[in-house]
Amino acid sequence: MSEIKQNTDTVTPVQSLVLHKTVVLVGMMGAGKTAVGRALALRLGVPFLDSDAEIESAANMTIPEIFERDGEPFFRAKESQVIGRLLDEEKGILSTGGGAFLSEQNRKMITERGVSVWLNADLSVLWNRVKHKDTRPLLRTDDPYATLRGLYEARVPVYGQADLTVSSDGETAIDNMVGRVVEALLKRPDVLEQN
Repeated sequence: MSEIKQNTDTVTPVQSLVLHKTVVLVGMMGAGKTAVGRALALRLGVPFLDSDAEIESAANMTIPEIFERDGEPFFRAKESQVIGRLLDEEKGILSTGGGAFLSEQNRKMITERGVSVWLNADLSVLWNRVKHKDTRPLLRTDDPYATLRGLYEARVPVYGQADLTVSSDGETAIDNMVGRVVEALLKRPDVLEQN
């Protein structure tokens, strides 16, 4: 069982929804995976897990510290291990780091044991959300916007392979974003069913 659960409290769902598989939120940094994931978990009455938080807990270091000390390849290997473990534990909502879905191994594992949902946000939305934060190791460059744009252009085709896609426009309230995700999930009765 995972040691970190950002919200293990369950609430009575607004409607009777039964989750059959773990929902794995994927997408760029700043797409809203953590905020939407927490609210979605509360709506469905299931645990919320965050792969980055799990890695930080296990390493007793922040993600930027891990990148600096051990490098990105080491981090990506640990990330795959953590995602696999979380997928095997219990059904819930799993938020992943922006680079997690780039690994073919991770994509296959997620599709086999859960369902991937891409929170698709435009570059301008992402930039507005991340430009004032110093917690993104990949953006610690001389030109963070150009770096973000390069990552965006390289990653969007891979995110497009997700099982489901939900638009994240930057203006929609979190509760409404959760509604969009639930609506998409209900199209997959093997993942989410209404009783």
